Amino acid sequence: MDKAELRRRIVAARTGLADPRDSATAIRETLLDQPWVQMAGLVACYWSTGSEPSTHGLIFALWKHGATVILPVLRPDNDLDWAVYDGPDSVAPGPRGMMEPVDTRRGVDTVRTAALVIVPALAVDPSSGVRLGRGGGSYDRALARVGPNVPTVALLHEGELIEGIPAEPHDRAVSMAALPSGIVGVGRDRTRQL
Repeated sequence: MDKAELRRRIVAARTGLADPRDSATAIRETLLDQPWVQMAGLVACYWSTGSEPSTHGLIFALWKHGATVILPVLRPDNDLDWAVYDGPDSVAPGPRGMMEPVDTRRGVDTVRTAALVIVPALAVDPSSGVRLGRGGGSYDRALARVGPNVPTVALLHEGELIEGIPAEPHDRAVSMAALPSGIVGVGRDRTRQL
């Protein structure tokens, strides 16, 4: 199955979810219980939309616990700039209608300094760690800037760990997937116990 068909199937399945807020709560609580999340001083995350597992409560909780949270700002070239989240009043609709931080843009390389990177995905291949995104390549570019020892976590609903996701040379793997049932190591970190 090609990526476009797989995307269509997952998006269709997500529209039928009973209550995606339950997924978000379980994912948030599981992540916040992890020492490596608690100790991350700078966290790169994203403002979820639509049927994605919601990150709004997670971002707020990380910020309240003292982490500096940076959120992406989509540039005209589809790369991601970054700006600091400073509470619920610090995000507003951007030019494309997506919520983004109103803080000063910090540059595309800011993600290099993050101690934890949380990214969206439609699915993740548990064997390779390859994530299926929306097709714009923005997060692949961002993940290419992240060091090899920095935890990279894709947030998923149950059933979105899928073997055999087609990979292209520009695709970047993540090291973990967070689902309502827990966090699993994927790809080279598949044996990691969480």
